[in-house]
Order: sequence, then C-alpha cells, then structure tokens
Amino acid sequence: MQGLVIKNTGSWYTVQTDEGRRVESKIKGNFRLKNIRTTNPVAVGDRVTIELNREGTAFITAIEERKNYIIRRASNLSKQAHILAANLDQALLLVTLHYPETTTIFIDRFLATAEAYRVPVRLVFNKVDLYGEEDLNRLEELTRLYEGIGYPCSRLCATSGLGVEALEETLRDKITLLSGHSGVGKSTLINRLIPGAGLRTGRISDSHLKGMHTTTFSEMISLPAGGFLIDTPGIKGFGTIEMGDAEISHYFPEIFREATRCRFYNCTHRHEPGCAVREALEEGRVSESRYRSYLNIFEDKTEGKYREEY
Repeated sequence: MQGLVIKNTGSWYTVQTDEGRRVESKIKGNFRLKNIRTTNPVAVGDRVTIELNREGTAFITAIEERKNYIIRRASNLSKQAHILAANLDQALLLVTLHYPETTTIFIDRFLATAEAYRVPVRLVFNKVDLYGEEDLNRLEELTRLYEGIGYPCSRLCATSGLGVEALEETLRDKITLLSGHSGVGKSTLINRLIPGAGLRTGRISDSHLKGMHTTTFSEMISLPAGGFLIDTPGIKGFGTIEMGDAEISHYFPEIFREATRCRFYNCTHRHEPGCAVREALEEGRVSESRYRSYLNIFEDKTEGKYREEY
C-alpha cells in the first residue's frame, strides 16, 4: 500500500494512503537510507510503501526516490543529519529583524542548503509593523541584496494580516516548507492562512529575546486555496552538511558566477592569487555579508565553530 507521510512525531509517522486513509506507522528497526546518516530516515513529504498489521497500524517498508529535500546537521557535535521535509515545490524562510533576530549568516546557510538540494526559496520578512525608520532602511537593504541574487522577498505582518493575501497566491497548489527561528511567527501565519487551524502561538523570552518553541513536530497541512504547507519546529541554528570546500561556492549563485574568472579552477576564494571573487567583493558585486557567510561555512569542519554566529 502506498501513501504520503503527512506528520512525524518522532517515533510515529502518519501516512495518508492513496485511498485517503490515515495510518499511524513505524519504521522497522533495520530500515535505513543508503548514504545518509540521519536522525529521521523518513520525513514529512516522503512517498512510502507500508504494510498493515492486525492492530490497524503499519510498518514503513520503502521510500520512493525523492525529487529534493531540505537537510541540516542535527546538532553542533553530531555528524548525523535531520531532514526537515522532502519533495518540495518551494520553501518559505520566515525572517524577523528583531525579537528574535534572524542573522544573515542563518539566512545564507538556509539558502545554500536549499541550493544544494534544488529547493527554491522565498524570504518572508515578518513583524514589519514593529519596524522603525532604521529597521525599514535595513529591510530595504536586505531586499535589494537577496532579490538581486534571485531570491524573491515578501513583507508581512501575520498578526494583522498585512501581506497575507499576496502570500497566499505564491502558495497556491504548491507543497511549501515553512521554516525559521522559534518566535518569528510561523504559527501565527498558519492560523491566518488556515482559519480554524488553531495552532498555539508563543512569546519571546524576556531574558534572551529568542522565541519559545510552540511546534514540536513536523506536519503537512492542507491550504484552503489548494496546496500544502509543511510546518516544522523552530530551529536555533542551521548546520550545513555534505559540502566539500570546492562545492561551497556553487551554492552562492553570485559567488559561483564570479568564480568562473578565477585564475585557479579549484580556488577557495580565501587567499589564492588571481581570485575574481575577492575582486568582486572589493568592487561591490559580492556583498560583505554573503562573503562572510560563505567563509563561515568552512568553519563547520572545526568542531564548535558554526553555532555561535547565527
């Protein structure tokens, strides 16, 4: 029997079969994906084969080949990965300038990973009603930067509904991953998009100015106008995996474009002579923040380095 994984609560997966039935399923103990060390070999969005048992539950016995997925390092000290979702048409990264702050390093790590696994991304800047003049100028700056690279940007106030209607059109008939830090407003946005969803919303920690977790598992939710939104728990950090030194620049489109003019084909754009990327940095064709994020990913290979920056 075939179906779609629509919810993952850790040890159990909810599979919606092609006949429309929802079956609580588990993975057999020896079930693993080849070549991927992951904390969750099955992810929301996976197409799977299940075998029913007498209790009315099932075992997942196979996964169909994925067209793409979003993956991150499970923790600072772990070599394992965590798959956020699979078989996506796009991802929305919800971003806030404050309360909590989403740094450009976090944004760029997410974007680089999405590039690596062929997932288009839209940046959605939330809580714009709270921004003063300085913040709005910063927002303009970031929008110019990311739209100039090729990432569409939207502005939103999920609490009032400002910008939600325009966003709905970008979600129609697509499978979309919704991601971002805890506290950026994912649950509030879903409650706006899906009347009656009733997701619990959280508050910002007064002591750390960071979001408090309200979503504790991943789930695929139907959108009224068509399509699905995959809600995921808020993430504090985004550790990249499976990126060799020579590959990292491939996932920064503007750096990759400039790199074709480097003197050496295997230039890492850090210290080599004749580096066109560093020349472009000096001339403003590559932004300092993006170059800093590019260099920061190299530090993932040094234990304990990546978490502090984002």
